[in-house]
Amino acid sequence: MTNVLIAFYSRSGTIESLAAAAAEGARSEGAEVRLRRVRELVSDEVMTRVPGWHETAQRMNAAYEAPSAEDAVWADAVILGTPTRFGCVSSELKSWIDSLGGLWAAGKLVGKVGSVLSSTASLHGGNEATILSLWPPLAHLGFIIVPTGYADPAMTKAGTPYGATAAVGQSPRPITEDERAAARWQGCRVTRVATALRG
Repeated sequence: MTNVLIAFYSRSGTIESLAAAAAEGARSEGAEVRLRRVRELVSDEVMTRVPGWHETAQRMNAAYEAPSAEDAVWADAVILGTPTRFGCVSSELKSWIDSLGGLWAAGKLVGKVGSVLSSTASLHGGNEATILSLWPPLAHLGFIIVPTGYADPAMTKAGTPYGATAAVGQSPRPITEDERAAARWQGCRVTRVATALRG
């Protein structure tokens, strides 16, 4: 069985929804999936200043374990999910990636499949830049980067050829079925490539 880790940070629930759809796609290809949410880097006091942040974080942290280095070693493929922060990865997810230095030094992640999905509040708000900002860390860690491409009809309706995306507004709306389908395809594609590489 192919093992797929989906390590994500979600503040409003948008990335959580895309990650869940990617998990559906991976499972449809026979993968065992671990969905893991990275934790906040700020205090509860800071979170309570933003309406809904603390409550949403508590709900998601109760639903998902935090990703670990062991999860990354276990996985044949890793899908990273992050909201866009000024055109780049969220500091929460980047902090977890930075914690993998010991695995990098030991070559433990070389040859695994890596892929990225993202979201923004606004159209053209940095989804593609955010995905591309994670390709260098994936390359340094030794991952084989797998984009979604236009290899499925879902990708002509939503997302990007680099990875599934959503643009949900300042008061986030639920992701659309087209956005969900793009994320499901990403889970399928990543699992197929990882399975083929395992031989």
